[in-house]
Amino acid sequence: MAVDYIVIVVYLAGMLAMGWWGMRRAKSKSDFLVAGRRLGPGMYSGTMAAIVLGGASTIGGVGLGYQYGLSGAWMVVTIGLGLLALSVFFSARIARLKVYTVSEMLDLRYGGRAGVISGVVMWAYTLMLAVTSTIAYATIFDVLFDVNRTLAIILGGSIVVAYSTLGGMWSITLTDMVQFVVKTIGVLLLLLPIAVVKAGGFGEMKAQLPTEYFDPLGIGGETIFTYVLIYTFGMLIGQDIWQRVFTAGSDRTAKWGGTVAGTYCLVYAVAGAVIGTAAKVLYPKLASPDDAFATIVKDELPVGVRGLVLAAALAAVMSTSSGALIACATVANNDIWSRLRGAVRGPRGGDGDEGDGHDEVKGNRAFILAMGVAVILIAIALNDVVEALTVAYNLLVGGLLVPILGGLLWKRGTAQGALAAVAVGGLAVVGLMAAYGILANEPVYYGLLASLAVYVAVSLATRPTDEAILTAWRERLAGRAPEPQSEPAVPTPQ
Repeated sequence: MAVDYIVIVVYLAGMLAMGWWGMRRAKSKSDFLVAGRRLGPGMYSGTMAAIVLGGASTIGGVGLGYQYGLSGAWMVVTIGLGLLALSVFFSARIARLKVYTVSEMLDLRYGGRAGVISGVVMWAYTLMLAVTSTIAYATIFDVLFDVNRTLAIILGGSIVVAYSTLGGMWSITLTDMVQFVVKTIGVLLLLLPIAVVKAGGFGEMKAQLPTEYFDPLGIGGETIFTYVLIYTFGMLIGQDIWQRVFTAGSDRTAKWGGTVAGTYCLVYAVAGAVIGTAAKVLYPKLASPDDAFATIVKDELPVGVRGLVLAAALAAVMSTSSGALIACATVANNDIWSRLRGAVRGPRGGDGDEGDGHDEVKGNRAFILAMGVAVILIAIALNDVVEALTVAYNLLVGGLLVPILGGLLWKRGTAQGALAAVAVGGLAVVGLMAAYGILANEPVYYGLLASLAVYVAVSLATRPTDEAILTAWRERLAGRAPEPQSEPAVPTPQ
């Protein structure tokens, strides 16, 4: 394993080096939180694909392929569909808002009164997303170095916290590009063909496995519908995803770069399911489907290639973890702490609200460090990744989907309707998870319906949003609002 260890150590050292390099570019709040809003299409596509394809999409996607066959691709397919829908229908308008958080968007749309409670819900979602990604280090480092769970979490989490704290979004963008390349080579170009060949080719796979393994809908219609509700709609409204949209250098980059990333996700989904199906032929009696990825990598790949593919798995986890971490810290600082100390100067949401850039960077850097330590401690205390991720997405979709999409699509929606939808939807999801179980489908179904009903009813029963607020909102959406504080002229990375 010596060669594999060298590959991994070089990869991890490179992540820290890029964090240091990113620190030199992060001179303002905009640089630190959204990479100066100047990414070109190449870098934007790569980093967007990297953040949405995390450990759940890689290790979990292969596990679903092991358990269900080709239909195991549906979880990652719905992630890709959500990214495509966001990119085609909403990303250009979102990018033109020039905000830092989803809650700031709600403030602009509803008049500065809807963002506080939504900030708390979004913070809980991003925190749990970061925690679940951090827990995944335990599996990977156990395969790599045979270390115990706590040490693995501390080791992996500390590296992500270090480079994220140093350079913020610039560091995360640079590391995500490397992670995107490593994942593409490791999973698509190496592991996929090797796994199929080792399993005897598609003909042998079909001969060895039941026919339902090759049924595109074998996982079940209800499961696919739940994936659409949770992951497709979750892609439309998550702070971690929106914060990447904010990094786009233009409307065109946000739209077409995101479309390329979404299409890549669909390819990655099928690849993971095929790898899992091949693993079922090779290892028909694994204790857990989630062991399929690590087992096939450890036993079937040659030295050096094995290290690169394990680095790809590590890259998948790190990209999601770092994106969730900066999103969590951004919400905690901008939407919760700033409001509590009364430091928000309206109107909210523009780059021109920055004040002293150095102080802004220091404050956000401190929040990333604090949230990173909290994430590592929670990850050590928790065991069940699936339950934690389910709680995160149920809260996000049940509490925030309706007021966010309602604000973008329905003029009659009001601040009172939005607040009621967040409160009722969030509480309904929590209560229903307690009644039906965390992994049940009912919480997100009924929570979403309750949120929608309350949003419509309260909005119609209350006074329409002031026309001046709506006019300012439309101007911002169209990109005709006054230009925010100018940024230094820096060439757009491609």
